[in-house]
Amino acid sequence: MEIADVVIIGSGQGGVPLAADFAKEGRKVVLFERDSLGGSCINYGCTPSKAFLAAAHAAGRARQAKNLGVHAQVEVDFPTVIERVRSVRDRFNQGVKRRLDEAGVKVVCAEASFTGERTVTGGDLTVQAPLVVINTGTSSFTPNIPGLAGTPYLTNRNFFDLKTLPPRLLAIGAGYISLELGQGLARLGSETQMIVRGSRVLDREEPDVSETLAEALRRDGVQIHLNANTEKVIYANDVFTLKLDNGQELQSEALLIATGRKPNTSALNAAATSVELDEKGYVKIDDQFRTTCDGVYAIGDAAKQPAFTHVSWEDYRRVKAILRGENRTRNDRVLGYAIYTEPQVGRVGMTIEDAQNKGINAQCVTLPMANIARAIEWGHDLGFYRMVVDTDTNKVLGATLVGYEAAELVHVFLSLMEAGANWQLLEQSVHIHPTYGEALPSLARLLIG
Repeated sequence: MEIADVVIIGSGQGGVPLAADFAKEGRKVVLFERDSLGGSCINYGCTPSKAFLAAAHAAGRARQAKNLGVHAQVEVDFPTVIERVRSVRDRFNQGVKRRLDEAGVKVVCAEASFTGERTVTGGDLTVQAPLVVINTGTSSFTPNIPGLAGTPYLTNRNFFDLKTLPPRLLAIGAGYISLELGQGLARLGSETQMIVRGSRVLDREEPDVSETLAEALRRDGVQIHLNANTEKVIYANDVFTLKLDNGQELQSEALLIATGRKPNTSALNAAATSVELDEKGYVKIDDQFRTTCDGVYAIGDAAKQPAFTHVSWEDYRRVKAILRGENRTRNDRVLGYAIYTEPQVGRVGMTIEDAQNKGINAQCVTLPMANIARAIEWGHDLGFYRMVVDTDTNKVLGATLVGYEAAELVHVFLSLMEAGANWQLLEQSVHIHPTYGEALPSLARLLIG
């Protein structure tokens, strides 16, 4: 058995910088990784999906240019598209390996499990350390649908292993993964249908966000089946047949399963080091990432933190600060996130419903995209900007932006909220005309009347 200063389990966006920083400080660091270095973000999440969507949205915009009087014949070379995606992914992956090597981290390519208190075994190596950090992330949840097991269905894990463009795609699920990848394939030429269990897509967002995205998908030719459950999957002669509970039968050459996530903790044998998991398998932590075992911490979505790369990276900064004796906590920064459909969704902070449920005297203002000069000029009619403010303090509580490159603009609100600013600061700002950003002070001015 080896003795180390730090053991990191998982090489996600929190684990890698932690390992590299500790090693550069002269500590002996061992990092276990059962899969590709870089975690889900680099290998089958953010990096490949956004490289994929770069091609998909370029194709979609070219087709929609007819509304501006520009008629384009779009030809998609899918093998080239997907090869570029994989090359970007591989470059990022190699960068992670180089960073760990240069820092002096000992990387063990094996699945890790606890075999004693703060003792971890992976492959033929057992390591004990006073500090262990779990950063194992999450993976796709597969629903128990009769006939699904054993078929070559897609998840975000193997989606980017596609070699040819499927003529038809069926997607089960209505969250951001299903919408991004489903719209992406539709824009590249696949006939796409979505099976949605509930009454709307993106049901964790505000209803008009869902309505806007549903209309955008329909414009791309995507068929959406609402309030539908898949009762059976049949795979024969390279074709999927889905039998729905409404009597419909749908067929496709590709099936995407995007019905949620589950924590990657089943192999940890967490009980061996007295680390408790919750009923769904997430690692239980306190506000400072401490598990129920002294010296063992957990970060990122395996610990039920919001499942975003930027959160995992901030968790790394938080844990480092906590270990230095600083008073940081798991939710001490304003949370923002985005959905990379077209139009995009940029979200930060509370919705009006969130604020009212917390008993806050709040109000919101909304500016439709159709009232924004730049949107009219560019032919973007779908979307809106919304801001939520505290009526008593005038502080900005949240924002929902749906529109072209909304993921970029939402940072204006994130910074205002982090600074504790009030909406008047935005109202007083003179933004450049004609831009989408110019509409943000206009949104604030709606509070004046």
